[in-house]
Amino acid sequence: MSGWWTYLEERTRREVDADVLRDRRLSAVRSVWETLRPLGVGLHEAEGVVHARYEALGDRVQRTPPDPLDLPSLAARATALPGRVTAVEALWDGDTVHDWFVLLVAVLDGPDGEGHLATVHHRPDGVPAGDAAAKAGRALASHLGVPFHFASPDIPDDDAPR
Repeated sequence: MSGWWTYLEERTRREVDADVLRDRRLSAVRSVWETLRPLGVGLHEAEGVVHARYEALGDRVQRTPPDPLDLPSLAARATALPGRVTAVEALWDGDTVHDWFVLLVAVLDGPDGEGHLATVHHRPDGVPAGDAAAKAGRALASHLGVPFHFASPDIPDDDAPR
């Protein structure tokens, strides 16, 4: 485990572990980083501390289930958005915690512009995130009678044209 864990006060350790047990990784990282930043700890090191806590707490972590990609769930999310859906789009995104993932969004005619439908990470069934998002996005777009767009379904590219 990272040696930085020992620099945290007991109260902060309890807060971080509570966040980890609820699978609130970003909140845990923020707590570690804000506390240890005066000691020169960077964001990457804070992520390492939290990753070590995930490993230490193991099966006790209540993992957040993946967003549903079935048509009824996606259609319900789409109809709940503030505006008419004019297209469905899949976009690559990524971060240092989750690596690459795909955002499935509804393009809206309203002032909000777009609405989040699902975040697609590596799937437990082994289907690549791009393939799972493309399949779900095409099905939803067909159901809604709107176009579907995914500029780079096979290769992560967060600069692909929208």
